[in-house]
This record gives sequence, C-alpha cells and structure tokens, in this order.
Amino acid sequence: MTTRTRNLGTTGPQVFALGLGCMGMSALYGDADRAESVATIHAALEAGVTLLDTGDFYGMGHNEMLIGEALRAAPAARREQALVSVKFGALRDPDGNWSGYDGRPAAVKNFAAYSLQRLGVDHIDVYRIARVDPDVPIEETVGAIAELVDRGYVRHIGLSEAGAETVRRAAATAPIADLQIEYSLLSRGIEREILPATRELGIGITAYGVLSRGLISGHFTRDRQLAGNDFRAHSPRFQGDNLRHNLNLVDALREIAERKGVTVAQIAIAWVLARGEDIVPLVGARTRERLTESLGALDVTLDDTDLAEIEKAVPEDAAAGERYPAGQMADLDSER
Repeated sequence: MTTRTRNLGTTGPQVFALGLGCMGMSALYGDADRAESVATIHAALEAGVTLLDTGDFYGMGHNEMLIGEALRAAPAARREQALVSVKFGALRDPDGNWSGYDGRPAAVKNFAAYSLQRLGVDHIDVYRIARVDPDVPIEETVGAIAELVDRGYVRHIGLSEAGAETVRRAAATAPIADLQIEYSLLSRGIEREILPATRELGIGITAYGVLSRGLISGHFTRDRQLAGNDFRAHSPRFQGDNLRHNLNLVDALREIAERKGVTVAQIAIAWVLARGEDIVPLVGARTRERLTESLGALDVTLDDTDLAEIEKAVPEDAAAGERYPAGQMADLDSER
C-alpha cells in the first residue's frame, strides 16, 4: 500500500499522495457538469485529498470560480485542508484562442490579484507560470512570485514544463517546491535530464497526464467520437493509426491489470506512484466515480516483477504521436 502523504520537495508542503487536477471541470475535455464537479471536489476532500490544481486560464477564470464555490460550500475542516495550486501566464482572447504567455513581473502580480479574488482566498498555496515565457528570464518571473511570497499572497513557488537548465536557474533565484510536468507510461521524457535535476535540487514533481488524458484509463474506445471542444480531438495521440497503436498498448496493460484484479487506470496511476516518493500524481477525475477508481490506485502494490512486466507491455517511447499538437509543443521549455 502506498504511503498516503508526500512532500512537495524539501521546501514545499506535505500533501496527500494524489492531487486533483480540476481543469477538465471547466475546459478542454468537452462539456462538464457543474454540480457533479463540485461534488467531486467535496468527495476528494472527504477522502483526504489536499492538493487542488487549477489554472487561471481554464475556462477563462471559470475553474478558479468553481473551486472557490466548492471551498465555500465545504465544511470548515475540509476547506482548511485544501491547498490550491494555480498556473498563470497563458494569454487568451474572447473566442478562447491562445496568444502566448506573459511572465513579466507586473503581469505576475496582476494575474495573482485576479486569482485571489476568483478563488475567494487570501493566499495561493503554490503559484507557477504555466509555460516559461521565452521573452522574460525565468529569474524575473520567479523573483516576482518570491515578492508575493514575502507579502503573504503566495506560500510556495512552483514551475511547470520547465527544462533542466531552467529549473536550475529558477532554483538559484528562490526556493522551488515542485515542477508540474507530464509524466506517465506514455510520456517518460523527464527521466533523462529533468527528473535527475529536480532530485538533485530537492524539488518535487506534480505529475499531470498520468492517464494520458484518458488514453490509458481503460475507458477510451476506438470508436469514440470526440466533441469539437475536446482537446483530444486535435491531439496527435488520439488520431487514426496513432490511436489504434496506443490502444493496443492499453490492451496489453489491461491483461496485467486483470491478473492483479485492478483496473487499467489504477495500474497506470500506481506505476507513477511507484516511480518515487517525490512524485505526486494529479488525477483529472471529473466525476465521483472516476475519483473513487483513481483513489484505488493507492491500494495497488507493484513489486519489481510487476514493474518489469508493465514496462515490457508499454516500453519507453512506445507511444505513437506527440503529446501536444506541433504549435503547443513549441511552447514547452521542457522539450527544448
């Protein structure tokens, strides 16, 4: 059984071993049910989950307001246990289009002011730019967050999708709690340079995409039709031959899961949990049913034989297709 708590690095807070990624409750995965989203957040808190992850650009502020609503309606004890991680910096227009990232110090403070208001809180627990702004030195962006820490508006500084060199520069500027980055059986690139760097520096990992946006959840079918407002309809891994190849990997993983008496999603999450105590997977459950399934991963024990079998079924670099369309891949400092 997995230890129920982990630390976000050597300078960050102690959190429940799984965090709840709330993005899909507002955007990018098709329509969501607001009441069920709030109920899912409440169920997560009731189960002991502490870390709620959002971005100020998820639904152009909708997600922060949703979390604020859920926290206001939660019992005081549950509300107090919640730690909110916020990503900022993504620029969007009224049509929902994306237009770059802004990491200037003045922008950092502006974004924070609006997030505090939408969330209805007096501080943000972990604050991070969603993508490194190539036009602003990371030292300036992190320095601005450090000023917010000094003033009590932010508790801890995080990073997102930053490469090893950027992580080192950021850590030389101010204490960094964690790096949020995609990590799953289908996305293992951080193991080469980024994970060794964070471990050397005592920085934790909050891993998103642990089910590859549902691709390795065991629930995605070959004939599923995606809505136009679902990010996956444009994602390379969900297209044509790529999808067929990737779901074949899931079938191989399913055989292992069934032998252990668990679900595909649970074994995929358990694999990430087994990669190190410094890694906190974020599960993007949008319903209480999916949340319950994800929490079950904490009861899955994987020994060396299990891990070898899983990695034989889904070898490193086995995925077909990039994790984002080309334009979005270009925004990733972690891929440079």
